[in-house]
Amino acid sequence: MRKRDFKNMEWGMLIAAIILTVIGIVALFSATQETGNEEFKKQIIWFAISAIFLLITMITNYEVLVKLSPIFYIVTIILLIAVLFTEPVNGATSWFNIGSFSFQPSEFAKITVILFLALIMSKIQQKYAENINKPTRLLMIFAVFAIPLFLIIKQPDYGTAMAFVVAIAIMLFTSGIDRKYVIGAIITLIVALPLIYNFALPTHAKKRIDIFLNPESDPRGSGYNIIQSKLAIGAGQLTGMGLLKGNQTQLRLFIS
Repeated sequence: MRKRDFKNMEWGMLIAAIILTVIGIVALFSATQETGNEEFKKQIIWFAISAIFLLITMITNYEVLVKLSPIFYIVTIILLIAVLFTEPVNGATSWFNIGSFSFQPSEFAKITVILFLALIMSKIQQKYAENINKPTRLLMIFAVFAIPLFLIIKQPDYGTAMAFVVAIAIMLFTSGIDRKYVIGAIITLIVALPLIYNFALPTHAKKRIDIFLNPESDPRGSGYNIIQSKLAIGAGQLTGMGLLKGNQTQLRLFIS
């Protein structure tokens, strides 16, 4: 890493991320006492692995990562196809299980697809920024985006799919896409949402939305976690009830 890059680093963002991570780890330690801190130990391991990747990313020129993004993209697509043939977990084929570890290729896809799209957009706008509004260029962008999106929906993992849609929308907006496309997308979304909910979403996905909006409709089943979360926040307020003293930690409740 060059000294200039080190000096220009967003230290505030890095420090905030570390503080939030530490708070989360401490809270997880407190919440998993009844189960031998199994989830806490996994989180510590993943934190250590993430720190290593963070250091590698910091010392690597971002231009190198962007240039390698086509390779990352192809590997990601292969992984997203391969995971569809794994054993379903809770009805979804989203995970690779390697011994005691497991990972979702869709999580890596969030990074690799955005890197590849950034490369494509920069190439499109290399001569004229307005080139991003050409229909052929937009089709190219959506084709690159649609392949991993389709594979993620196929798992199915609607939460990650929604994150992809938001990411591409923000990237297009910041790239200076014409206002008519933005207005058209908003109108299409408003019209499509009720149709998707009523005719496209499977029953379990609808139930998740219904429970999120009204957890009291199934207080002993799907709504249990949300209700207990509200009780925990209400009982502990801003500062909590103290380390290892939370009522909900005695009920084998886990909030993911």
